[in-house]
Amino acid sequence: MINNILFGDLKRKLEGSYNEKIGEHDSLEGWQNIDAVEMIDQNPIGKTSRSNPVTYIKAFDIIRETFAESHESKRKNFYSGYFSFNVPGGRCETCEGTGVIKIEMQFMADIILECETCKGKRYKSDVLEIKLKGNDGIHKNISEILDLTVLEAVHFFKPYPKIVKKLKVLDDVGLGYLRVGQSATTLSGGESQRVKLAYHLTFQEEGKHTLFVFDEPTTGLHYYDVSKLLKCFEELIKKGNSILVIEHNLEVIKCADYIIDLGPESGDEGGFIVVTGTPEEVIKESKSYTGKYLKNVLNK
Repeated sequence: MINNILFGDLKRKLEGSYNEKIGEHDSLEGWQNIDAVEMIDQNPIGKTSRSNPVTYIKAFDIIRETFAESHESKRKNFYSGYFSFNVPGGRCETCEGTGVIKIEMQFMADIILECETCKGKRYKSDVLEIKLKGNDGIHKNISEILDLTVLEAVHFFKPYPKIVKKLKVLDDVGLGYLRVGQSATTLSGGESQRVKLAYHLTFQEEGKHTLFVFDEPTTGLHYYDVSKLLKCFEELIKKGNSILVIEHNLEVIKCADYIIDLGPESGDEGGFIVVTGTPEEVIKESKSYTGKYLKNVLNK
């Protein structure tokens, strides 16, 4: 319902075009009060192994530029492109910067082997000789940086505040455990969704009122990470945006300013508005299953 009616009609009204079919509805009011709409879903952030969360939020650009600005890089005339695994230059050309070789099998699953030339490090040896001095005097090359978790990278890059600022957003959305160079194809739907949230927290335009639509963002999240997610929602709201969340997690529902409870059952017996209002108002509705269980959470 949210996808093919609300989101679709808003996209059509705000951007003038929407290719998907829009569900039947009478009217949509109040759309003039927002400037844009963004669906933060669980679709992958990239379809190839070259995509990763750090490139998605543009943090890897600054990391490569920092390597290129080192004294040794300038002596060897290495520019930032030499530290990219996506273009020719400093990457290993045997595996084209992937670190692995894929052998396609006709009747069996493809075989993935570590690249014998770079030993899985993705880069040529002369590029790996360039190292940055990080926190506590530790030196690491670009391949070693890609093997760090986001949290480890935040600690290493303390002397480089621009990089830390970018990476910290990934930790803020609960993704500090991911590897810096981790392929987007290995991320779960919930992880991809939070990477998109990190992107919008980083690149939100000043003065632009955007409606962000989230579809079950707490799926697979630890309780501790749910609290991080709620803080990120607060940051988007502080920047003048609005948030619509499709959710069943009571810890999220109890924090809502306004609830639209659909039901009362599933399938043909569902899809009706049971009750609307603040959490305190919803728990007073005897026909609402949400209100019944929400009452226990609010009374804690």
